[in-house]
Amino acid sequence: MPADQTMPLNLVLCWHMHQPWYRESQEGNYHLPWVYLHALKDYSDMAAHLEAHPQMRCVVNFTPVLLEQLDDYGVQFRRHLADGRRFSEPLLNLLAGVEPIPEDIEQRADIVRACKRANAPMMIDVYPMFRELLGMVETSDGKDIDERLLAYMSDQYFLDLLSWYHIAWLGHSLKQLPHVKALLKRTEVFDREARHDLLTVMSDTFDNLLERYRKLAKKGQIELSMTPYGHPIVPLLIDMQAMHCAMPEAQGPGMQQYPDGLERARWHMREGVRIFEHYLGCRPTGVWLSEGGVSDPALQLLGEFGIKWSASGEGVWGNSRFLSGLESQGEKARRSLFCAHQVGELDTLMFFRDDGLSDMIGFDYQSWDANDAAADFHQHLQNIAHYLDAECGQSVVSVILDGENAWEYYPDNAYHFLGALYERLADSELVNTVTFSEAIELCAPHKLPSLCPGSWVYGSFSTWVGDADKNHAWDLLIRAKQTYDKVMRTGRFDAAGVERLERQLAICEGSDWFWWFGDYNPSDSVNDFDRLYRQQLRHLYEMLGEPIPPELDRPISAGGGDAENSGTMRRGHG
Repeated sequence: MPADQTMPLNLVLCWHMHQPWYRESQEGNYHLPWVYLHALKDYSDMAAHLEAHPQMRCVVNFTPVLLEQLDDYGVQFRRHLADGRRFSEPLLNLLAGVEPIPEDIEQRADIVRACKRANAPMMIDVYPMFRELLGMVETSDGKDIDERLLAYMSDQYFLDLLSWYHIAWLGHSLKQLPHVKALLKRTEVFDREARHDLLTVMSDTFDNLLERYRKLAKKGQIELSMTPYGHPIVPLLIDMQAMHCAMPEAQGPGMQQYPDGLERARWHMREGVRIFEHYLGCRPTGVWLSEGGVSDPALQLLGEFGIKWSASGEGVWGNSRFLSGLESQGEKARRSLFCAHQVGELDTLMFFRDDGLSDMIGFDYQSWDANDAAADFHQHLQNIAHYLDAECGQSVVSVILDGENAWEYYPDNAYHFLGALYERLADSELVNTVTFSEAIELCAPHKLPSLCPGSWVYGSFSTWVGDADKNHAWDLLIRAKQTYDKVMRTGRFDAAGVERLERQLAICEGSDWFWWFGDYNPSDSVNDFDRLYRQQLRHLYEMLGEPIPPELDRPISAGGGDAENSGTMRRGHG
């Protein structure tokens, strides 16, 4: 520790684990495979890193809607291996031989397109057999599929392609297992036995996945926190006009408020806590509100549930200091970023993300040497420590980001980077890794008179509202909610029916639909989420026994952009 630093600097690393509800309705097929693929690659690896570095402390945030889907996939794997039962996942049914390889050319093209959905430099090109299989049906520039060739390809070709795709999505820790190493060295076709071995690896991963995190929490190495059930933007549910603090001139949806939004937000919290306790065996003391979306009423809601802390982005911190009449630039202001904050007289304390450090991990270090990146991160912390000087022990640096989508852009799923980072932090005399609940005890809160509603992205809600397509999506949801309210007043559903309707509405209220709408995201992803969002709304109307509005047959957004990291993540600063 430097001679002029008497106390180590407190650091909270918070990993947010989230995927939206991908099933068509509540029991249909999964429309997209990202829950089980990220479980195999990222949730398993993130647990392995913590297990390998027992001195490393952090916060892991799970969304309840993700926990439910992880459990469902685990059940499906076990049932399939026990009696050959089909999956609710089209790609897994093809891989397992439950469904035959289709003869239709367009359906075959869909399989190839699905198997291309990965960051090619780190997940496809590094496997010569995988790269060769794709090259057999790609156009000369590698950008498109030459559909003329698909009729000539055997069923075994597609089975091999699916096998390599799923191997590529295994986490680095799983690839160290002897039977997975054998699959990686395989040069012959993937027969039924080989594919059964692969499915067994996948099933085993799900069998103890959440238990690994429960054990880490029980031994005190991590704090488990949650997000409201369906990952809604809580401040906008409560008051749509909350968007205007950070975007005073933005045009909102045609309908000014979300009907009975506070009670819906309360439902998401109540159901979220129930699901969280069921799967993780503890009650959360902290909540990362969806997308770090905060407002005074949202924090007041958290207080109703005894939540001690929440967090958001640096942009919200800056906007809130300006709104409060406090200095928002300069050395003195910057010091307050590294503190807990009490907003007015509210009980739930706020922490604010260091956007620069968080985004370095999310976007920049992927192109660095792993050891150099870890050293650079540590040097930034040392600079902050020198800057804070005697206040180090009473300060906390909050680094909060996606715990799943960044790693496919790193070599070996960030195995080397995260290993080097955890080792350096755990061994550092300069840094004390803590959880947010521990930081509350270490850092006396600063008073923040006013909180400007916003999110971790740019300090505003612009990623979810204010654009014409996003506003249209909100209007569709609000009209569906009005219909829901009208039908519910009739009292014609029993308790079980009401519960199913509440859950279907919660799926429609998730933030991810609005994230993807807009011309800056890739067309394929926009189209996927557009179709699924409209399908979820249709199903809500069907469950209510009400006519489906014709406008749900028309796409909301087209996309067409080339967003960084394929649009799955955003930087905190614009």
